[in-house]
Amino acid sequence: MMRTDTIFALASGGGRTAVAVIRVSGPQASSTLSRLTGKVPAPRRATVATLCVPRSGEPLDRALILWFPGPNSFTGEDCAEFQVHGGRAVVDAVLSALADLPDCRPAEPGEFTRRAFLNRKMDLAEVEGLADLIDAQTEAQRRQALRQLDGALGVWATREKARLLQAMAAAESAIDFSDEADVAGDFAAEVTRIAAEVSQSIAAQLAQSSTAARIRDGFVVTLAGPPNAGKSTLLNALARRDAAIVSPHAGTTRDPVEVELDLDGYLVICIDTAGLRDSDDPIEQEGMARARARAASADLVLWLSDSRDPVQPDRTLVTRTLWTVATKLDLAEQPVSGFDHSVAAPTGEGIDALTTAIRSVIAADGSSLGAGLVTRLRHRHALDRAQAALTRLLRDPESGMEIRAEQLRQVVQHLDSLMGRIEPEAVLGEIFARFCVGK
Repeated sequence: MMRTDTIFALASGGGRTAVAVIRVSGPQASSTLSRLTGKVPAPRRATVATLCVPRSGEPLDRALILWFPGPNSFTGEDCAEFQVHGGRAVVDAVLSALADLPDCRPAEPGEFTRRAFLNRKMDLAEVEGLADLIDAQTEAQRRQALRQLDGALGVWATREKARLLQAMAAAESAIDFSDEADVAGDFAAEVTRIAAEVSQSIAAQLAQSSTAARIRDGFVVTLAGPPNAGKSTLLNALARRDAAIVSPHAGTTRDPVEVELDLDGYLVICIDTAGLRDSDDPIEQEGMARARARAASADLVLWLSDSRDPVQPDRTLVTRTLWTVATKLDLAEQPVSGFDHSVAAPTGEGIDALTTAIRSVIAADGSSLGAGLVTRLRHRHALDRAQAALTRLLRDPESGMEIRAEQLRQVVQHLDSLMGRIEPEAVLGEIFARFCVGK
């Protein structure tokens, strides 16, 4: 991957569309425009032009062209865009014409965004926000990703880093005035105060990280219980479609069935599992083993049992939260009690109350849609390491100021890694490889 190359790619979706956007970035972007259209328009002004094959002059399309001279562009380099008609033949012809130009090659996945990062147009958290925005399926994910793309995490980290630099300056001053106890003591107190405040700020971000991760990755709900408890019927009611096979015969569900739900703006991954009972059938035993594994890793387990013949939940399945749900409420001859929830999936009774309760668990900290800045494991690891260094500093207030200055430097370094300023190449390669070509 050479930053001196001029790269191009289709930046819009493939297939038959009204308009297709082809993006070009690099030192030859201006000459590329000139060779295909015979002109370079005014910066950031859409202009109609006829695209032609550079070698033969054969017309390719009538299109809108735009010119973004660096550094005022997405990548920070000279950039051009061709907004052509979206037929496959037109797009292929324009891409072929670009490929024939010297020093111009197809972009690799994520290469445009990587150049934006290398040219300091975006920090790494903003890059990740862009990736999440492209992948967003729900309103909560969209809002959360947009906050990241707008630099919310970077703004917070930059503010905390500035306070740490102030503390580092105080630490250096305490070292310089070590022979004057009163003066050195004042600087030492300032170091402790700032370290404690930054530690509290980091703790607040980490406290919201589980909710933020649930928004980004989805809240996992596993349906468990004995055979014929109505798990598949409830899954279909929640999904509002026939996602799982429903049968009166026990053991119909063997493999877990996953359905992604948009629950009031939150992504919920609902998993139907095999019924749990004593069985000598090796296939059914494997299905039950998978059911137990899914329940153990779930954010919430719904233990379903027939309201006419309740079965006590197996709480050894759960590492987090379990609710008991009475099913087939419409068939019960007597009032049902002793359950967290009761439903009649075929009629819809109790479904709204159950979904409202699930939503309240996802936002248990009272946060709004898209809240939380620490959305990835990489973010949490960086802040955990920063918090550990601050804890060591605050735990031993009598340690030498040279040691405390080094601990502050470590915290700053971890915040820098959060923004990608000192991330190893392998980490960057993994992040950008997940982007689509053209972004």
